[in-house]
Amino acid sequence: MIEGNMINDKYPESELTGKIIGCAMEVHKILGNGFQEVIYQRALAIEMHKQQLAFSREHEMEIFYKGENIGKRRVDFFVEGKIMVELKAVIQLEDVHLAQAINYLEAYGMKIGLLINFGSQSLQFKRVMKPTKKS
Repeated sequence: MIEGNMINDKYPESELTGKIIGCAMEVHKILGNGFQEVIYQRALAIEMHKQQLAFSREHEMEIFYKGENIGKRRVDFFVEGKIMVELKAVIQLEDVHLAQAINYLEAYGMKIGLLINFGSQSLQFKRVMKPTKKS
């Protein structure tokens, strides 16, 4: 689950996602694992602000099904208007977390996201991209 290189030209917005991952690594280095997700969210907001990244936190979006509003969901961060960031504080990322992140990309009309887990001994992150539709 852990990707070795933070910046990889094969990923869109690689430089920006690399900066976000770097901020998360700094937070994990200082806090370690074992806190609730909201603690990491607050610390990551401080770190991204220090790195001069523009973001909105706890951004609420409406979810639609066949044109009908069926509820709202808050995503942890939108960064630079381009990257959705979803945080977890679990022992191990699982497929359900990845599926959730992909669903959020779809629902919010975003192309790129990051799934970051602070709950394991080493920081885990996964770049998530909107799946391309097969015709």
